[in-house]
Parts: sequence; C-alpha cells; structure tokens
Amino acid sequence: MLLAVDVGNTNIVFGTYDGQDLITSWRMATHREQTEDEYGIMLKSLLRDADIEFGKINGAIISSVVPPLTPVMERMCERYFSTKALVVGPGIKTGINIKYENPREVGADRIVNAVAAHHKYGGPAIIVDFGTATTFDAVTAGLDYLGGAIAPGIGISTDALFKSAARLYRVEIAKPDRIIGRNTSASMQAGIFYGYVGLVDSIVDRMKQEMGGGRIITVATGGLAPLICSETRTIDEVDMLLTLDGLRLLYEKNCET
Repeated sequence: MLLAVDVGNTNIVFGTYDGQDLITSWRMATHREQTEDEYGIMLKSLLRDADIEFGKINGAIISSVVPPLTPVMERMCERYFSTKALVVGPGIKTGINIKYENPREVGADRIVNAVAAHHKYGGPAIIVDFGTATTFDAVTAGLDYLGGAIAPGIGISTDALFKSAARLYRVEIAKPDRIIGRNTSASMQAGIFYGYVGLVDSIVDRMKQEMGGGRIITVATGGLAPLICSETRTIDEVDMLLTLDGLRLLYEKNCET
C-alpha cells in the first residue's frame, strides 16, 4: 500500500492507496513545531481506527510547500513505516515540461495537480486550488506547464478584514441568500462569497484568452472548492482528490520497474 502525504501551509492530507484505489484519507492542521514522532503516532492511530495494518504500507510519497516539515515527514516514513519516501521536487520524473522562468519556484502541489488534472481530464487545462493561497495553473494538451496566477486565499483574506476593521467581526464563509445584505453579517458574507466567485471567473476567463481559447477544461480542488464553485460559471469539475491522485500517479511513474 502507498502512503501519500500532501503538506500544505494550513492542512496536511494523508491518503492510503491500494493500487489505484484510495482506501481512506485524513486532513489535519499543519503544525510546524511537531516532530516525526508526534505525526507518526497520530497517523498510526488513524490507521488502526481504519483497520489498516501498518506493515502493509510499503511505499510513500510526499508533496510539501512547508520546507521545515519535509524532513520531518521523511523521517516519520522511515521510522514508523520502514520506507524511504519519494519527495516531489527537482529530479523527480513528472512528464511535464515546466515553462516557468525558474522551475524551482513552482510549488510541488501545483505540479502534482497539473499531472493529475491532465491524466484524469485531458488538456489543455486550468487548475484552481483553494488553499492558503488560491492558485491558478495552466497546462497544455502537450503537457507544458505554462505558469499561472496566485491570489490570497479566502481564509487569510477574511482574517485580514476582521483584524483590520474594528467594527467588523468573523462570520461563517457561506453562500448568502442575496447579494444585497441587510445586516453586517450578510453583507460580509455576500462580499466574501461573490467576491471570490467573481475572482475565479475573471482570472479563468483571462487565462483562457491567453491560452488561445477553444475547449479548455477547468478543474477545481481544495477545501472551499465545492462552496465557491457552486456559483461559478467557468469551473467544469470539482475534484477533492486531485492532489492525492496526482501523488499516486507520480509515485507509479517514478517507481516503475
């Protein structure tokens, strides 16, 4: 079985695969100060609850945008699962031709998502990932990664609003009944929700124009993707397993015998 680990700035997602089948997955908060022992004990407890034998984990792959946690996860895999993890980064076979000016600047998760989207849905494609940042990535039919756009994520944007405006307070990020709010809470929800709906549609439209138009599949992933994409007009697919599936695909590509 394969252990796939996606380390993000806000959350870490663990998934276990038996062949091509995702058996189970877990999401937990990212804590940079935790050790390999803390993560290992926590993960073993989750595996036990899912009736998965530790000894069946014989491979691991890690995608991380939090550099201090990358060696922590590597050591965890070695100590608790007796396996050397494959880390997504320079030197790994992806099949993608990265057109970024400095390929090392591209986050590992963005490459993983591009691989998964192209494999599952074809290309050309645009991938929108609702994470700590909201990222937009473009990949051609020929697997050229063109680059993309990075916007502040919904969480950090709303946190900045609450902290900076003395008379505004934290509200649930939800789809409001109407765009014209009749109280402060409803007005904030309308601005946050429809603001990001408009941001997504505007950026995707402009990216499609730069890519030459035509049929371009647009795939969204990340925690708030189902909510925001319920109102967008440019998103074709919402795939909450996109990153984990991409990790599995990269592991298979790099461990072929």
